[in-house]
Amino acid sequence: MPQITVRNLSKTYRVPERAPGLAAALRGLARRSYRDVEAVRDVTFAVESGEIVGFIGPNGAGKTTTLKMLSGLLHPSSGEASVLGYVPWERRPAYLRRISMVLGNKSQLYWDIPPLDSFRVLAEIYGVPPEAYRETLDELVAILEMEPLLTKPVRTLSLGERMKCELVAGLIHCPAVLYLDEPTLGLDVSMQGRLRRFLAEVNRRRGVTMILTSHYMADVVALCPRVILIHHGALLYDGPLAGLAHKLAPFKLIHVSLGNGHRTDLVRSLLSPDVELIEQDGAQFTIRVSRDGAPGLTARLLNTLPVVDLAVEDPPIEAVIDQVYQEGQVANAGPQAE
Repeated sequence: MPQITVRNLSKTYRVPERAPGLAAALRGLARRSYRDVEAVRDVTFAVESGEIVGFIGPNGAGKTTTLKMLSGLLHPSSGEASVLGYVPWERRPAYLRRISMVLGNKSQLYWDIPPLDSFRVLAEIYGVPPEAYRETLDELVAILEMEPLLTKPVRTLSLGERMKCELVAGLIHCPAVLYLDEPTLGLDVSMQGRLRRFLAEVNRRRGVTMILTSHYMADVVALCPRVILIHHGALLYDGPLAGLAHKLAPFKLIHVSLGNGHRTDLVRSLLSPDVELIEQDGAQFTIRVSRDGAPGLTARLLNTLPVVDLAVEDPPIEAVIDQVYQEGQVANAGPQAE
């Protein structure tokens, strides 16, 4: 059985609104008007034990709202969910001991005391035995190389150092399910890479099931073989990340650099009408070709031109995801991947 099962989950907020101006404000004192906002609409998916799933979408798509329902912080307007055999919004203590949620823009650490004291408080709250607490803490601290941070007040730590401590705080009670909402938000490239490696190692060692939201596609590419994409609260795609790129960008990019005496007209003569020369910078060319046509064109270029360097690659995943965000749909997606 999947560890997480979501069926037709929806969340609608009733939001007050009024027109600008003093007259509208006075009318609002007597009679307020409201409108309904669908934050999440009829979302269905399942997550198996030990999976790391990327939960992606533009701002306001409903990602954080969904995670808050799964963690029990919000009640849905309709639909069902089961996590580890529990209904999340019932917030049973046995359920809360087996999950954790880390938000990149929220802190669960006490600002004026060292992280080590916060870890001890959390261990007491979750009823972690002393030996298990010490063993888990030592393991997490070793993986993150954060021994010097344990005795410094949290307010003196950098953002990256605080995020290390937040992750340890979220894992100190050995949860089976971990919800991660923008865990690398605001971090530099080096620290982002370290935290990704840490999460991958925790998943490998402990088999923790993770749902990750992030606007950094590098997080998703590094950690999530599978993605769930939502837009305007509705699920658009559920399947392999590579499958999404294949559906939306069925072409390859060929980057070729020529030696001295290159001829642009000869390059163009090798391109069929369905092949596009999208960029040229001196002797360097970028060509867009269908996936099926890439091997043949590559062979022609190598056999005909004085090629110094040639690379064939998929379009950047950021461009593919941006296309979805702009269009609001996954065109010709067909059946969703299991």
